[in-house]
Amino acid sequence: MEVAVSIVVVGAGVIGLLSALNLARSAHEVVLVECGVTGGESSWAGGGIVSPLYPWRYSPAVTALAHWSQDFYPRLGEQLLAETAIDPEVQVTGLYWLDLEDEPAALAWALREQRPLCPVEMAAVYRAVPALAAGFGRAVAMADVANVRNPRLVKALRAALLQMPNVTMREHCAVTGFIREGERVCGVRTVQGDVRGEQVVVAAGAWSGELFSGLGVQLPVEPVKGQMILYKCAEGFLPSMVLAKGRYAIPRRDGHILIGSTLEHAGFDKTPTEAALASLKASAVELLPALADAEVVGHWAGLRPSSPEGIPFIGPVPGFAGLWLNCGHYRNGLVLAPASCQLLTDLLLGREPIIDPAPYAPAGRLG
Repeated sequence: MEVAVSIVVVGAGVIGLLSALNLARSAHEVVLVECGVTGGESSWAGGGIVSPLYPWRYSPAVTALAHWSQDFYPRLGEQLLAETAIDPEVQVTGLYWLDLEDEPAALAWALREQRPLCPVEMAAVYRAVPALAAGFGRAVAMADVANVRNPRLVKALRAALLQMPNVTMREHCAVTGFIREGERVCGVRTVQGDVRGEQVVVAAGAWSGELFSGLGVQLPVEPVKGQMILYKCAEGFLPSMVLAKGRYAIPRRDGHILIGSTLEHAGFDKTPTEAALASLKASAVELLPALADAEVVGHWAGLRPSSPEGIPFIGPVPGFAGLWLNCGHYRNGLVLAPASCQLLTDLLLGREPIIDPAPYAPAGRLG
């Protein structure tokens, strides 16, 4: 029988929120600490494709988390809607990759992993997506790929947590350091005072590395800026996601179309730029010419938590009893979140893990 413990989760993006929800559902006392507002950073800023952009280019470690999460997402969406009346809009639209340079590698990966990615005749693509620009020569597709409306996902997760009597949420509560007793970490120091817990989970996204520097530990998680733009079109204008030359278009149910995204190494600067706006608009029109006459109704930037090979850090931190990591998901935080947070929960509570935890273990990967 599990003994309830008090757990502090640092960071209220989708990783921190879902980690806290899993742990709280196991009857543990959870305090969620966030320096800003819930889900206000990369979880809000991302596109919400429930797949890595190019899944065959990632290691088996990322693939394992992605597959588990993709299978779980519809259930997660239904659970949150039932509990909170907020619909995260997990919708299966499928995804077309156009004129891939490494199409043979993609098809080989699909065969090896038994995923339903296959070539599609361009005539069929144009029938399915009439708004698509002319001139594309080849396509591969996965019909079962979904996207989630990530701002609504974090809103639903927050609402679910606020309903739980064993959860305390502290927003605008920046962590300034860790409370240590010998080799054990037993809480965090914040601008609102000390928050103690028997276990501490750091899920602070791109800021996780900065937190760890105070422990004298080099955690190789750094910010990579990404900018997005948003159009409002008629419902049904774009029935499927499309991706070409590293840029994608994602439809929402109400006709909003997301176009993304840039990759910029600019530290913690989140300022949207005119250069990125022009580049994204050009990509939008190159994919969907009708967007030349549409208005950009949103333009923003977020910071992805990059990590070596995009493999997140999930598990206990060696030499610091009671300290755990769930961060460094780079471009795939939303798609990997369900599996990552379930794995973290399994490890922290001593349960049988859903997948082999070895590739994600912080041991041997920290400086």
